[in-house]
Amino acid sequence: MARIVILTGAGISAESGLSTFRDKDGLWSKYDLEEVATPEGFYRNRRLVHDFYNARRANCAGARSNSAHEALAQLEAAFPGEVLVVTQNVDDLHRRAGSQNVIEMHGALMRACCAGCGHVWPAPMEMHPEDKCPACGQPETRPDVVWFGEIPHAMDEIGAALGRAEIFAAIGTSGQVWPAAGFVAEARAAGAQCIELNLERSEISGEFHSRHFGPASVVVPLWVDSVLAPKT
Repeated sequence: MARIVILTGAGISAESGLSTFRDKDGLWSKYDLEEVATPEGFYRNRRLVHDFYNARRANCAGARSNSAHEALAQLEAAFPGEVLVVTQNVDDLHRRAGSQNVIEMHGALMRACCAGCGHVWPAPMEMHPEDKCPACGQPETRPDVVWFGEIPHAMDEIGAALGRAEIFAAIGTSGQVWPAAGFVAEARAAGAQCIELNLERSEISGEFHSRHFGPASVVVPLWVDSVLAPKT
């Protein structure tokens, strides 16, 4: 059974109106990441952190999956082998588009978790510092998002999938965020054919066997069509 592993980054959701870290006027540009995207920042000012993620959650809820997300869902449904999407994004647009086999390595805006007991549950649209965990009753609720300095989710599962992949594709990634930036090297070492689909060259473009540049809404559906096309 052929296996495809796809890594997606902020570039696949940018056309859905969700800003990336590097957008000059995006949501991230208005905050100090040390204050809103680290455990230390959370314990210094929980209200600021919750206000930031409440805004991001509202932004996400108003976004819609685009043709790139939909093409990957189509690939999973039609490909005769296994397709796994590993996303660095915390939006839920892959799932809304219909993808089933998704690992959200950096967590999910639409989930809450308890910093005390680790319980996870669907997040309300607005979270507050005084919110109590439904499992342990402590006011330790936080977004289920992996912050700087924390270990991404499902790394063992991702590593095993990279080791089995026959095709590895990276879509809309900068190649600057680790450990995801190292996935192409892992997949290539295991014998996978590695493809980059990006708006422009990334810092790790040279590690891919082939590269396709342009908006994700254009290059991803074209690539999916090529994968699903009958082989002659």
